[in-house]
Amino acid sequence: MSLTEEILAQIPGHSLEGLRRVDKLWQSVRENSMPVPNVVAVSDRQLEPDYDVIISGGTLGILLGAALVRKGWRVALIERGILKGRDQEWNISRRELEVFVELKLLSEAELETAIATQFNPVRVSFSEDLNIFVKDVLNIGVDPVYLLETLKQVFLQNGGTLLENTPFETIEVCANGVCVNRSITARLMLDAMGHFSPIVRQARQGQKPDGVCLVVGTCAKGFEPNEAGDLIASFTPVQKQCQYFWEAFPARDGRTTYLFTYLDADRDRFSLEDLFEDYLKLLPEYQNVDLTQLEFVRALFGFFPCYQQSPLQMKWDRILSVGDSSGSQSPLSFGGFGAMVRHLKRLTNGIDEALRYEMLNHSALSLLQPYQPNLSVTWLFQRSMSVGVNQKIAPDQINQLLITVFGEMQRSGESVLKPFLQDVVQFVPLSQTLLKTGLLHPGLVLKIIPHVGGFALLDWMLHYFNLATYTVLYSISQSFHPWIASLSPAQQYIWHRRIEAWQFGSGKDYATD
Repeated sequence: MSLTEEILAQIPGHSLEGLRRVDKLWQSVRENSMPVPNVVAVSDRQLEPDYDVIISGGTLGILLGAALVRKGWRVALIERGILKGRDQEWNISRRELEVFVELKLLSEAELETAIATQFNPVRVSFSEDLNIFVKDVLNIGVDPVYLLETLKQVFLQNGGTLLENTPFETIEVCANGVCVNRSITARLMLDAMGHFSPIVRQARQGQKPDGVCLVVGTCAKGFEPNEAGDLIASFTPVQKQCQYFWEAFPARDGRTTYLFTYLDADRDRFSLEDLFEDYLKLLPEYQNVDLTQLEFVRALFGFFPCYQQSPLQMKWDRILSVGDSSGSQSPLSFGGFGAMVRHLKRLTNGIDEALRYEMLNHSALSLLQPYQPNLSVTWLFQRSMSVGVNQKIAPDQINQLLITVFGEMQRSGESVLKPFLQDVVQFVPLSQTLLKTGLLHPGLVLKIIPHVGGFALLDWMLHYFNLATYTVLYSISQSFHPWIASLSPAQQYIWHRRIEAWQFGSGKDYATD
């Protein structure tokens, strides 16, 4: 019996079966054997829509559903099972949670109840040579069970229709609306079904992901008391053509630890079960604990594909992908709760305007999921933290790179470091860090160029230029608002979306404390 089989047998439920089920999905991605669904059809028939919006996928869809019914729209939400959160906490920064109060989805008291854990500081570490401690970054653990149940009640009390145990099957895009599962009609559909949504798979037509993040971990009791967290840590060299990274956070019922790695979807990559085995072998060294001391509460595992063609813009009218379906998070992050919360107000207001002004064709809706250069520039970072199956690099190269870059960010101050740690890349802090790294550590830079490849570097330079352009455009656009108010509703919608694209695409949505 392997160590993984032994430990997962101790955890209530069917953890080993679940791990192997997800592993089969990961294998099908590596082998590119997943069938392409045919769930979207187009017709010119007229409907009498029962709803303004249908949302498929409740875990993150309920966030937008509750916000839209608060705006007065008729919303139906379909969920394949019962809409409820998992016990695993979602980590986020405190400031980002304020949007729930701003949109009147939670009261201040309810927001406090939704917070299961708070801790400080969080650590960034890539060996004994670098330990950076920062406060108030992803240091809040949100209780998904309470949060989703509260939003579910907001949704229902404001007239929303919840259809549980209703899996998505098909959608027909008609002249004036959509028909989901041959019976539920609306003016617009929001796809919140996640990375493996059948609509997304049909839209991407079997395209292999450009990058993948594999994640395994557990929540366990028995650790020494520790009120700090690890945001990203590494203490081993490259192994199995991967660099292993760790996260650790206090949780209400123990301590959560993750092992994750960035890689491609080559068919020769190892399984999640193999990664779990390495996690259990390395955990004692990482947390200075013996496995026999621990009482495992739950196992955590998954893989998160990401595509350079993101956020995804649908080719069909009246369908908008949101959350993980859209790929609106960076290739460095896994799990879309933070990205969904960050864009919640923008999407709520944008969908509200799209419905009011009948801006529901694919070109108008694509403005709600625009190109974001501050996400696209992070692809080079993802490439520099991963290793090809047949690529040869020094075992300590990635750790050394991260020690150097994060060391320069630390010396530049929290105004540079903290946004980056929250997946917000801005032109001036990025340029400052790259300039210092290039001038002070030219030898390291010369090693990275062949590692990432010339094409990736040229592609990055384009996004870097666009990041600068978006930064300037957003600054100039602040004087546009009186002029925009004089335009037609359709033109106002377009200009509002352009300004938002410049704002979020330049990282200017990030507000300092």
